[in-house]
Amino acid sequence: MYLIVKRLIDIIVSLVGLVLLSPLFLILIIAIKLDSKGSCLFKQKRVGRYKTHFNILKFRTMKIDAPKETPTHLLKDPDQYITKVGKFLRKTSLDELPQIWNIFVGDMSMIGPRPALWNQYDLIVERDKYGANEVLPGLTGWAQINGRDELPIEVKAKLDGVYVKNISFWMDIKCFFLTIVSVMKNDGVVEGGTGAIKKVSNIENNSSS
Repeated sequence: MYLIVKRLIDIIVSLVGLVLLSPLFLILIIAIKLDSKGSCLFKQKRVGRYKTHFNILKFRTMKIDAPKETPTHLLKDPDQYITKVGKFLRKTSLDELPQIWNIFVGDMSMIGPRPALWNQYDLIVERDKYGANEVLPGLTGWAQINGRDELPIEVKAKLDGVYVKNISFWMDIKCFFLTIVSVMKNDGVVEGGTGAIKKVSNIENNSSS
């Protein structure tokens, strides 16, 4: 029952977000175009619900010669590809805003496991163990507020499983507001590698608090 309500909430919130944030979208589009050559939007094939594929939308943060199908943390020197405006967008997570459209059309949800790249087979397989490929991917989720780029694959997948097991209105509210705190503190953003590994047992305990 909640999944139906969750979808209705996604439609309403994303529609309101698209309208209210349209001036900010325009400003960011102009900044991106002035900073570097290329489209202001970046499309990338990601894994959705039931492991179907869809094109995720982001504001472009890299130069047009950057590898398109490689996660940023796997690049040898990601800073050489990231634009000046791109660094700001990534630090503030504003590059994710176009995904509001993905939410509106039903590719994603506000809250859920972050959509894996189509070729992140290790993450996809790990998520199968916890049923995390059976729900809509999200703009943010339980893993994002508990480590983000710092998490190794097996820990990230297990945290996605924690979300799926405890999915509810209050879990989504908790993820939403803790995401705001995480973004403001710039927690867990690691370009070019992984950072400190958090213990899953501690994180799971926090989910019930």
